[in-house]
Amino acid sequence: MTKSDLINALAEKTEVSKAAAKRFLDAFTDTVTDSLKGGDKVALVGFGTFSVSARKARKGRNPQTGKEMTIKASKAPKFKAGKALKDKVS
Repeated sequence: MTKSDLINALAEKTEVSKAAAKRFLDAFTDTVTDSLKGGDKVALVGFGTFSVSARKARKGRNPQTGKEMTIKASKAPKFKAGKALKDKVS
């Protein structure tokens, strides 16, 4: 499902215009992104939890040259599905 497909589905289910559904979806993703940037978790009971995981710096190898290199520390977004979502999918 693409973003456009999701907007169409939201508009149909909520009986609002596609423009309103797009504004809602954009506001939702912006809010989740801002919360994660601020170090917070976003928990939607029954759906799942968005969080940020910290990755430590580590050693790696360049696959083209085989030369050892250092991969710097980073943060990555993570999503853990809730039990209700898992049950509905399976």
